[in-house]
Amino acid sequence: MRMPSWKHLANGVLVLSTALFMAACSKNDNDGKSRIQVALTDDPGDFKAVYIDVQEINVNYNESDDNGWQTLPGMKKGRYNLLTLVNDKDTVLADADIASGTIKEIRLVLGDDNWVVTNAGDSIKLQTPSGQSSGVKLKINMPVSEGVLYKLLLDFDVAKSIHEAGSAGKYILKPVIRTVLQAQGGSIKGVVLPAVVPSAVLVLNGTDTVASTYSGVGGAYLLKGIAAGSYTLHYISTDSTLQPATKQGVVVETGKVTAVDTLTLVK
Repeated sequence: MRMPSWKHLANGVLVLSTALFMAACSKNDNDGKSRIQVALTDDPGDFKAVYIDVQEINVNYNESDDNGWQTLPGMKKGRYNLLTLVNDKDTVLADADIASGTIKEIRLVLGDDNWVVTNAGDSIKLQTPSGQSSGVKLKINMPVSEGVLYKLLLDFDVAKSIHEAGSAGKYILKPVIRTVLQAQGGSIKGVVLPAVVPSAVLVLNGTDTVASTYSGVGGAYLLKGIAAGSYTLHYISTDSTLQPATKQGVVVETGKVTAVDTLTLVK
């Protein structure tokens, strides 16, 4: 996206609604947490389609497997055809703010609407062992840092997960899933004053805007998921009497939060 003129940017910012301001404040209230996106992908198997019924995703920060489970909000429940998620394709199941710390385990809870479509075109309901009724538990044991965006990839191995039962035409689902947790770039945080009105904060790489947000409570802002590199920050207040400002040479590193010195806009 090309960077428009300061005049056009300022005009655009001036029409910021009260709803957007409240959203910005709410967003910055979560700045003390990490953010995680859980995505599903697949290693192919010898079927026409494989549908799994995803109902819930939980995380556990506790050494004990019996307690400490927390449900991720904003889960996209439903049936997913795993065979459409091959060749580096994935789909995001959850995108949520979580507490910082070390994630010990994740639990994928499936419903009972799981099906396989054979190469002959037969649709057969998958049987799930009773021991998996509480969910598929996957070891993670990796830290997540405050203010950083992470992506957890659940790589579902269809060939190893679906087994033909002793009687013909029956299949059992025993999920085999590989997990990959990675930081998605780094983050930038800081404060822009005066804080009585929100300001737009834009991250530019040359003339391209790669991320943007509005300052919230106390003038704080946080931008996540920015690729490693050097950027210029542009600040524009919703108060047209305040002059825009820039800060150059802001370096972002993967998995880290870059703290920028407080900047005060002047008239």
